[in-house]
Amino acid sequence: MKAFLKYREIWLLAAIVVLIGLISTRFPAFADAGNLRQVFNDTSILMILALGQMVVILTRSIDLSMASNLCFTGMVVAMLNAAHPAIPIPLLVVIALAVGLMLGAINGLLVWRLNIPSIVVTLGTLTIYRGATFVLSGGAWVNADKMSPDFIGFQRAAFLGIPVLSLIAILVIGLFFVLMTRTALGRSIYAIGVNPTASVYAGIDVGRTKFIVFCISGMIGGLSGYLWISRYVIASVEVANGYELNIIAACVIGGISIAGGIGSVGGAVLGALFLGIISNALPVINISPFWQMAISGSAIILAVVLNARGERQQGRIILRKVEAA
Repeated sequence: MKAFLKYREIWLLAAIVVLIGLISTRFPAFADAGNLRQVFNDTSILMILALGQMVVILTRSIDLSMASNLCFTGMVVAMLNAAHPAIPIPLLVVIALAVGLMLGAINGLLVWRLNIPSIVVTLGTLTIYRGATFVLSGGAWVNADKMSPDFIGFQRAAFLGIPVLSLIAILVIGLFFVLMTRTALGRSIYAIGVNPTASVYAGIDVGRTKFIVFCISGMIGGLSGYLWISRYVIASVEVANGYELNIIAACVIGGISIAGGIGSVGGAVLGALFLGIISNALPVINISPFWQMAISGSAIILAVVLNARGERQQGRIILRKVEAA
């Protein structure tokens, strides 16, 4: 039992249960299964984005441009749909993934080939991508009346009673779980975060691996661009403005170490869900949005403190054989 409680995800899950219990004392219907399913659905995009950010942070990097990537890609697919409504939705999703991949690859190349710190690169591309959105659209909006019913309705549909958006989130969670626990790339990502120097001696190409994780985060940003625009039915330069802070907060609250090498898929998902519950619950129980920001900020600080204490212990050993040699 003691070893079981060492897992941060267990404590975060317990905190979420307590949070739901406290909210239910003011609003009993909040804990209903149907409402919790809706909360999960509302938080799905943040979960997806947090997973994309997670793989970057695990390599001791950061991607501040994910929300701008989302904005630009969302504008691209919205304008395409408005101009050519006959384009199938699956093809638009593929286009969104490709555009997001391109933007992520730009970040990755700058970090890999020019050896520029990721925070500097993505702080620059954050502005560039959002500026490119303005240039592309001419500052105009794409509203619901210009979008096709299929564009809006795809992720709002349900399969076996579960919204398609939730199913997409579950699929992405499953893919990231396999990536991080069952593949050589996942092990390389953790190894780089634990010890980049030892990773080189283990035969891991650190630069190329970082390039790959930025490509992954770019694709996630692209996918989320379509999901965001089709859900909120408006594409503009202001879409998801400042949302990169929510993405990073979800990772930090979920136990993803900003020093790299420590974190899990479950932690990122639970961190996003924690923020999702707060954003859904506080307005319902008539608590000011300013308190919502304060609670979220307090949760981030507490998570950083807990992460710092946990990192004093021995980290995850990825390169045991190399160290023994």
